[in-house]
Amino acid sequence: MPTTPNANIPYLTLDPQLEEQIAADIRTNAMSALAFKDEDILRREDLPNDRATLARPAFMRDVEKIVNVPAYNRYAGKTQVFSFVNNDDITRRGLHVQLVNRVAKGIGRLLRLNTDLIEAIALGHDVGHTPFGHAGERFLSQCYHQHTGLYFNHNVHSVRVLDELYPRNISLQTLDGVLAHNGEFACQTLSTSGASTFAELDAAVAGCTADASTIKQLRPATLEGCVVRVSDMIAYIGKDRADALQMGVLDDIDVFESTVLGKDNGRIINNMTVDIVNNSYGKDTISMSEEMFQDLKRAKRQNYHLIYEREGMLEDASNVVEHMFGRLYERMLEDLRSGDEASPIFTHHIQPLVNTSQTITQEAYLEQDPNRIVVDHIASMTDGYFTSIYEKLFPDETYEIEKRGYFANL
Repeated sequence: MPTTPNANIPYLTLDPQLEEQIAADIRTNAMSALAFKDEDILRREDLPNDRATLARPAFMRDVEKIVNVPAYNRYAGKTQVFSFVNNDDITRRGLHVQLVNRVAKGIGRLLRLNTDLIEAIALGHDVGHTPFGHAGERFLSQCYHQHTGLYFNHNVHSVRVLDELYPRNISLQTLDGVLAHNGEFACQTLSTSGASTFAELDAAVAGCTADASTIKQLRPATLEGCVVRVSDMIAYIGKDRADALQMGVLDDIDVFESTVLGKDNGRIINNMTVDIVNNSYGKDTISMSEEMFQDLKRAKRQNYHLIYEREGMLEDASNVVEHMFGRLYERMLEDLRSGDEASPIFTHHIQPLVNTSQTITQEAYLEQDPNRIVVDHIASMTDGYFTSIYEKLFPDETYEIEKRGYFANL
């Protein structure tokens, strides 16, 4: 299909009758009958201090818990797409989760869903992500699989962070949305899974760890989770293009093709939002039109070809970074098995974890598979910490990572 100039793709608008209905809903604060109700929230423990109040509603408690774990702070130091770049205008993972939250709450507001639940899922969905984005996730999973036959996936690890490493009694509905958020798998219609117990959540987590293909079968248990999942794609497709233009990876937005989605971030957010609301209002699924779905799939393919296959600035360093993951993994595993308490895995990971987790003891944590502990440590690292610890532990190793500085173009 020939390239369509971006200016020729209009900003879509809501169906006029639907717009009137939604405006009336907002005026009267009418909620969808399909919205998840606060009173149906389920936690592992029914603790008095976790019960909803007017001042602290059910899922806002989850939001407050999530933004106060150390993993949330570290979003700011983790790659979204572009690694080894000094550029304060390039999206980091911390901004990405805010963008997902903003898009998802916008859709949820129009569909009259539970926006507090949406916010909790959106802000927590990537807390288990590795340094160096999806390349780092792939390298860490390779190391873990070689030693255990199991797989690392950031969505599964996000649940582990919120449910086990920093157990704050997060709700089932939030954890389920986090687990099933992977927006890499585009669907024209997302239906809910019907899952309603922690036993089902735990089984899904175990299944994804044992078989990586299981992730493709995940579906959120709530419409709110479905909204976050599709918003993950909406938030990154256009923003990653804007970053690629900023970095000089792309010269022109019109290298992309589109019919209804749009090519730039503003049109993509608007047009996806409008199309989803037009096709989902009052329904028990989150859906988009066939034309939008086909355009979305094309947009994702083009992003992968023109941006993600090169992992931004990681393309020239990927082999070095993969090597670094392997060496660091082996070193941390060796230090853990030898009980070297001067090692960073003790001083920078285990001891701080014990101090902030509120429930984990060092003795109990060390009873787990050492590989699992090493994965916890490496996944928690920011990009900067990863490179710093590597230089500290392997000072004599010669490797070259080209980092684009602030003045590279001068």
